[in-house]
Amino acid sequence: MAREPRLIPSDEGGDAACWAHLFEDEEGEAAVTTPVSERVLAAIVRAMGDGVVVADQEGRIVFWNGAAERIFGWSAAEAEGETLDLIIPERQRDAHWTGYRKVMATGETKYGTDLLRVPAVHRNGERISIAFTVCLLTGDDGSVEAIGAIIRDETERWTEERDMRRRLRDLEAAAAG
Repeated sequence: MAREPRLIPSDEGGDAACWAHLFEDEEGEAAVTTPVSERVLAAIVRAMGDGVVVADQEGRIVFWNGAAERIFGWSAAEAEGETLDLIIPERQRDAHWTGYRKVMATGETKYGTDLLRVPAVHRNGERISIAFTVCLLTGDDGSVEAIGAIIRDETERWTEERDMRRRLRDLEAAAAG
């Protein structure tokens, strides 16, 4: 009986070709068994425009792709091993870690299908807006060993919506006045 792949933390990090090796089968072999599948998976992760970030049980970054580098300004070598505090605004950290610990304990999240939109921090200190979904990577016993996130920078969309709301308020105030 085949079992679900499990995350094996690796110091190989952001090298997309090594990402497929983070998953093993029962014999310790890569779960992605065909060279074509491994190449395709690595190419997708390397080329995708959305950030891919994987964090372990403690919230330490174990994988960070090229798009995450572009979105947040940190290289994979700089980000891996750091906690997610690297990109979480200080005001949101308590709420983030409360939710993170709850997901780790329960193995449940609504953000596997629902998009979560939150502020984040770029390396230069600038506040950005991101949207993401997550996937839970579980061990043999069903416990969550890591969380993977597919992240998109939505700063431009957020700014446009804020400006439209401001213009609408101004128009409503002018019409009422």
